[in-house]
Amino acid sequence: MPLFGNPFSPKKTPPRKSASLSSLHTLDRSTREIELGLEYGPPTMNLGGQVLKFEEGQWITESGGNASGRELQQLKKRNVQLEEENNLLKLKIEVLLDMLTETTVDCHLMEEELEDIKTRHQRKK
Repeated sequence: MPLFGNPFSPKKTPPRKSASLSSLHTLDRSTREIELGLEYGPPTMNLGGQVLKFEEGQWITESGGNASGRELQQLKKRNVQLEEENNLLKLKIEVLLDMLTETTVDCHLMEEELEDIKTRHQRKK
């Protein structure tokens, strides 16, 4: 039998008090707005001097020069698309240059063989 009781049996928690002592939940929305000045809108926050607003599931900057945050996001998406297209075109150019090099080498080999055949034919005459 332990001296100080069983350390593995937790004490029972006391019953909870009432959920809220405030009467704000009884007021309707318009009264709360008038009394407390609450304006419900999209959540905003300030990080490093930039104001961000949560709209349509994305954080968008409100302050930021001439272009809006949505325009900047669209421009960034377009920039990524153009970079991907540019990389694809560079790859295609590289493949085409390899093909051109291969056909040029084949052409030069055929020309050399043709010259060799011509010289052999002239020697036989």
